[in-house]
Amino acid sequence: MSRSDAPPIAAARWWAQRPAREQRLLTLATVLVLGALLWTLGIAPALRTVKAYAAQRGTLDAQLQSMQALQARAQSLQSQPAVDSRAAQAALQNSVASLGVKANLVVVGQQATVTLKGVDAAVLAQWLARARSEARLVPAQAKLSREGSAWSGTLQFNLPGG
Repeated sequence: MSRSDAPPIAAARWWAQRPAREQRLLTLATVLVLGALLWTLGIAPALRTVKAYAAQRGTLDAQLQSMQALQARAQSLQSQPAVDSRAAQAALQNSVASLGVKANLVVVGQQATVTLKGVDAAVLAQWLARARSEARLVPAQAKLSREGSAWSGTLQFNLPGG
């Protein structure tokens, strides 16, 4: 008899010494523990995933549509012809003029600095979108501070060369 046979034989001997009622109870306990383990590790996580699918699908669909809209906007901006420095400066000047006395534009060489004082957040967002679409400029540097519901500070733009 080898040593490797001893534990299974000992376990079988121990099992055989148990009364039939105890064997049934131990078998039932083992089945319950294995069933609970199967439920906890296998079935419950899968059910949670299935139940969360509808809500996650709606959220992901909304994110996809938003990203596709941003992609379309980016592609339309990329397809627009480049503007020269004078046209960009003129478009930026027109957009700054729309802000009235709350904004000032200073151009030095190829750098334009816009100083803002007390511009509402929604107006600032619209103005930045207008500067992007009409002058085809985005701020190279921004130093803004919030004062209540308004914004003040400076935005620097690099004008195209030429």
